[in-house]
Amino acid sequence: MKLGYFTLTDNPPAYGADRKDANRLLEEVLTQCLHAEEIGLNSVWVPEHHFGLFGVLPSAPVFLANVAARTKRVKLGPATVLLPVQHPLRVAEEFALLDLLSDGRAQLSVGRGYDAREYAAFGVDFAQSQEIFFEGLEVIKKAWSQETCSHQGVHYQFSEITVLPRPVQKPHPPIYVACFSEPTLRHAARAGFDVIFAPFAAAMMFGSLQNAVVEFKKESEAAGHKGRKVMCSYFVNVTYDRQETIKTKERLLHYFNGILPAFPADRATAPAHIRYFVDIVERMQTMTTEDLGDRSIITGSPEDCIMVLKDCEAAGIEEVILYFGFGGWGHAETMESMERVAKELSPHFD
Repeated sequence: MKLGYFTLTDNPPAYGADRKDANRLLEEVLTQCLHAEEIGLNSVWVPEHHFGLFGVLPSAPVFLANVAARTKRVKLGPATVLLPVQHPLRVAEEFALLDLLSDGRAQLSVGRGYDAREYAAFGVDFAQSQEIFFEGLEVIKKAWSQETCSHQGVHYQFSEITVLPRPVQKPHPPIYVACFSEPTLRHAARAGFDVIFAPFAAAMMFGSLQNAVVEFKKESEAAGHKGRKVMCSYFVNVTYDRQETIKTKERLLHYFNGILPAFPADRATAPAHIRYFVDIVERMQTMTTEDLGDRSIITGSPEDCIMVLKDCEAAGIEEVILYFGFGGWGHAETMESMERVAKELSPHFD
């Protein structure tokens, strides 16, 4: 199993006086991505968030092209492209170009997101996000798999289109679907895509991360897609005493408080396919540090952290992407957390 770097550039208004300058934050994230290669992490994953409502990075491929020019080995991925608010052909073009510029290091992760405010700003119907997303996925796979393709769907129609440049990786870069719901998992499995789980969401769907992996692979193989890959993301901080562990968990609660306004919270008005987020909101609102176990965060002694990661490995997870700088943590502290992972955890994995 491999380990990677992950961030959502969280910097919401709820952080108040602790909120960072967005430009400075992105410069720090760039430094962290470069450091990820230096310490031997396998990949870097950066987000797509708009208008400072939660995160501050609006274009993953632009940012990753800069990282590509400064690195040689680390794989480059978005976590996650908000597919329904942009044309899938454009996404296919941009990440094929990133694949070329990085000499075959691009990866793609796409999702529906959860913040209706971003949809409203772009004039896209949040209630239709699921069907737009599924059709967009089909378009990207078709554009990368066929040199010349056509599509006549509900939301996208075009004839005899060729996406250039062609991806370096064959048949195309890996395509991961961010899975927070059972319908998305089953669609991804049947269509032959790979997936990324958040462990707490996987546990809500299927009881545990391991059960979610088993269900995904079972569904994939039944549809004729063998060898599909599964990743997951985790908040992380290796700690050396109980006080550090408690402070890390308090920082995660601060993060949860900041992200809550982005989630649908009204069961009566949330679209049916996104209503499960109301359950997530209700759980987050009542959480304490005592509630934050290994379904939410990897923290504690090196031995404790290794144990959680070994469970992920045993479950069939290909890679865990680690969120170091969550909850408004400073750049120096984030870099120190990365160093601790490199020293204490990485030697036990690929």
